Amino acid sequence: MDYEETFALVEKMTTIHTLITVASIRQWYISQLDVKNTFLNGDLQKEVYMAPLPSISHDSGYVCKLNKALYGLKQAPRAWFEKLSIVISSLDFVSNSHDSALFIKCTDACRIILSLYVDDMIITGDDIDGILVLKTELARRFEMKDLGYLRYFLGIEVAYSLKGYLLSQSKYVADIFERARLTENKTIDTPIKVNALYSSSDGLPLIDPTLYRIIVGSLVYLTITRRDIPYAVHVVSQFVVSPTTVHWAAVLCILRYLRGTDFQSLLLSSTSSLDLRAYSDADHGSDPTDRKSVTGFCIFLGDSLISWKSKKQSIVSQSSTEAEYRAMTSTTKEIVWLRWLLADMGVFFSHPTPMYCDN
Repeated sequence: MDYEETFALVEKMTTIHTLITVASIRQWYISQLDVKNTFLNGDLQKEVYMAPLPSISHDSGYVCKLNKALYGLKQAPRAWFEKLSIVISSLDFVSNSHDSALFIKCTDACRIILSLYVDDMIITGDDIDGILVLKTELARRFEMKDLGYLRYFLGIEVAYSLKGYLLSQSKYVADIFERARLTENKTIDTPIKVNALYSSSDGLPLIDPTLYRIIVGSLVYLTITRRDIPYAVHVVSQFVVSPTTVHWAAVLCILRYLRGTDFQSLLLSSTSSLDLRAYSDADHGSDPTDRKSVTGFCIFLGDSLISWKSKKQSIVSQSSTEAEYRAMTSTTKEIVWLRWLLADMGVFFSHPTPMYCDN
């Protein structure tokens, strides 16, 4: 998975966190489907040709015309999504205007929600019979596997208890240790040194930066459930182009912190209210290279943390007040989007969402 795909998945997980939290509080059944040979289902709208495979005998100068989408074809993901959208729309589902890969069927009495990521589907709602009909129709149109109750999704382990859903990536953390060839058992208490500042000129360039990029990309994916490392990962992500020995030492700090906390999980509570609240902060001028500030926010739905971010601001703020306002603006955008998303899930608010800022 490249950086672009990783960041897209991290953004998608906000919808997943929100959906699971709503389903948990409302005691909805959550199931999972897996589509086999996903991209082979797509229909091509334009003529596409390819060179014949070496194993196929052919005359010189001839090419093959594709009748269906094929793995490795740039159009394949779009063709698959368009095909599924047509099928799901024929079953009276509507694509969500705030997340195009979220489909909702709503009547006066019930609601069914389907969330899609490539070939993985999560289906939930308060209409059990309608969900069974949906599964039957999808299985009739596509080759699918019903994985039953949600237990494992996109590399995330899911466990259910009376308190709610626990999302864990402990196995993924172990895989990161293996990729990094980290065999030591040394642990530390924080993922990054207090008041640590890094620049591109620190240390000596790594001879081969490949491992650095692989580990940092893996850590970005880990922020899906580990809300305690986004800032540290944000810092080391800035140096993937030309990492140095100092930057690699910072990555090792994160790994040693994870060594002591690898079994931490994200709890999406089933016993809290459906109230939305947000916390916003900014680290003014913290980047020593360009003096840009860092925005940080986290948003809770009841007791469940459903959205969080640590990101450098695009413009240099001339004061801490300006940096705080920019952070509040980013947080407000996320709040508005979440309120729209929750409304489509049947959660409505009659009052403004409170935002707490650290002055």
